[in-house]
This record gives sequence, structure tokens and C-alpha cells, in this order.
Amino acid sequence: MSRARSAAGRRLDALAHWLLRFRIISAPARWIANSSIAWSIISRTDRIRRNRLRDRVKAAGPKMMPKHISMIMDGNRRFAWNRSLETDAGHAAGKQKLKDVMRWVLDLEIPYLTVYALSTENLTSRETAELDTLFDLYVAGLDEITEDPLIHDNRVRVQVVGRTELLPERVRDAIARAEAATSQYSNFLFTVCLAYGGREEIVDAVRTIAADHASGTLELNSIDPEAISSRLYTADLPDPDLVIRTSGEERVSNFLLWQIAYSELYFTDVHWPSFRRRDLYAAIEDYQLRRRRYGQ
Repeated sequence: MSRARSAAGRRLDALAHWLLRFRIISAPARWIANSSIAWSIISRTDRIRRNRLRDRVKAAGPKMMPKHISMIMDGNRRFAWNRSLETDAGHAAGKQKLKDVMRWVLDLEIPYLTVYALSTENLTSRETAELDTLFDLYVAGLDEITEDPLIHDNRVRVQVVGRTELLPERVRDAIARAEAATSQYSNFLFTVCLAYGGREEIVDAVRTIAADHASGTLELNSIDPEAISSRLYTADLPDPDLVIRTSGEERVSNFLLWQIAYSELYFTDVHWPSFRRRDLYAAIEDYQLRRRRYGQ
């Protein structure tokens, strides 16, 4: 259904662009677009639609609400490029958006949120200047968490997973501060994947299993899916119910490869900094309309 809506939306956009080539259409369209009355109507209509969507999502009941949402936050750079902004501005907007999404998820009482912030591949493929900007944003964001009333009032425990030893010391120190400040909480769990790769996570789990078997603490016949799951970075998390990826790419990009075997995947064309509350509700409603089969 979501793909059909996206296709229909692209066709309408193409038609609109074609019509705007004609002055008889473009002149009044420009006047209407700049009208405060038009923006007021659009804003009010959008708010009404969003609230109706929220009500439908909540009316489905707790059993139909995903318990664990994972998000691939893609599109910061494209968001900036489309607005002729520096890449740094896109990353800064993405950081702010994550705070908004955290608030929306808490409002829905979804106990687990996991986000993909930086892959192991990013550490080698991105320019040093861009990585330094990202590292500074991670430090700022993690330090904000230690003081954020939203985190403490909702008793959100924060953890960062991945090959964090690859990160600069200032980022590791910020991680330690955020985790220590929230370690006593258990109502919600917010997981940030930094210097993370799904294949690397499985490799690390297999290494642990090999070491345990070699030491005699793990019998060969005891190596099963649970043995692997319990040795993953996310051992204290249930598998994601819903994975959301922004910015139009339809792939999982080495994210939680073991854990998302039976997760529902949702892709949206919206760049991460432009992700709205109604986009989150739309993803959850789409999830609620699916029949989960778990391989059956």
C-alpha cells in the first residue's frame, strides 16, 4: 500500500512540475504558495490528518503496537544538498530530528528504540572533516542526554553498541557519561549503533562462542541460535518488530542482520531531517495492517 501511494505521489509531482512550466499556472501558484492564508490552511489540514492518523494507531491497541522500532537514519547529506547547505548543517538537523523522534516514540509508550548512527564502513569512506563533525555532534548529543529531562522523566536507559574502540576518546568518554547517567533506568531502552556493522557483530559473537567452546564452557551441541543471540551487542534487546529507513533507499545496509530476520521493513522517501510525526504514524499503521508470519 505504501509503495502504491509513493508511486501515485511521484506521478502527481511529475504532473505538477509539467503544469508549472506554463505561466498561466505558475504565476497564481506562486502567489498562493506565498500566501499566509494558504499556509494556515495547509498547516491546519496537516495537523488534523496527523491527529487522525495518531488516533487510528493508538486505537489499534497495545497488542498491535510495535514494542521495538529500529531506524536507519538516512538522508542528512541529501537534505543539505537539496537546500544548498553545507553537509554539516544536514547532520546538525539530523541530530535535532532524533530528539523529536524520541519524544514521539515515548508518547506512544514504545519501550525500545534503536537507531543506526554510524557504520563501520562510514569510518573509512567518509572524509576526515565530516567524521570530525559527526564525532562532535555525538559528543554534544550524548552530553545533552545526561541532562535531558525527557530522558530522566521517562526513565530511559541509554546504551551505545558497536566497535566503539574505533571511536575517538572524546566520543567514548561521552558514551560512558550518558550510559552512567541512565544506568539505573528500565522503563525504556534507547540504543545507538555507533561504529556498528551487522556482519562485524556476528563475527564478534562467533569469536566469543569459539573461545567459550575452546575453554570447555560451551558444548558443541549447545551452539544454537540462542547461543548466538545472547552474545550479540544487543543481547538485552528483543528483536525489532519494525525497521524504518528514510531517504528512499530500500536496503538494510548491514544493520542488525541477525535480529531483523522476521522484522517488518518500511521505507520512506523522506530524508531523515524532514521525517515528521505523521511519517512515524504512517509507518506504524502500515505495520499494523500487515500479517506477521515469522516464516510460516
